[in-house]
Amino acid sequence: MILGVSGASGMIYAVRSLKHLLSAGYTVDLVASRASHQVWLKEDGVQMPTNPEQQADFWREQAGVQSAGKLRCHAWGNVGASIASGSFRALGMVIMPCSMSTVGKLAAGLSSDLLERAADVQIKEGRSLVVVPRETPLSLIHLRNLTTLAEAGARIVPAIPAWYHRPQSVEDLVDFVVARALDQLAIDCVPLRRWEGK
Repeated sequence: MILGVSGASGMIYAVRSLKHLLSAGYTVDLVASRASHQVWLKEDGVQMPTNPEQQADFWREQAGVQSAGKLRCHAWGNVGASIASGSFRALGMVIMPCSMSTVGKLAAGLSSDLLERAADVQIKEGRSLVVVPRETPLSLIHLRNLTTLAEAGARIVPAIPAWYHRPQSVEDLVDFVVARALDQLAIDCVPLRRWEGK
């Protein structure tokens, strides 16, 4: 699958999703936007490498998964990468976290970097695109852009945790959102206490 990481706050969502996907043996093609490098530095005081090979090592270290699964990282400016083509086969794409800037560009059909191009490909090919917006409050413009994406077939999974699974840590709250996002691609690799009813 394709994992896009845009410049919204909440890099932990990308880290936890990658941890679960790689631990379950999935192949992940990851592209982090230019802005995500700045956000990561601000949130965690850590500089993400720009070189794709170094970035793969970086992501594995952050996720705590050294050898499982397969991870290919792509430079944000490499619009000629494999994931930029409609002929590239994938289970789908998740953008997590997703900034409102990215949402706006996708809703307008614009793609100025590889993350946006890969997402645009999913839309034009009628494939699965899951957007995990991390913003509050949402303006009318944000809501209209999200509606446009939903009308184009994207699934919108806001980064809103639930409480019925009795979270004991921040990671539990994050994993709930990760699990619900991956559910949209029929990927079940996050240990999650699901609602069982009465």
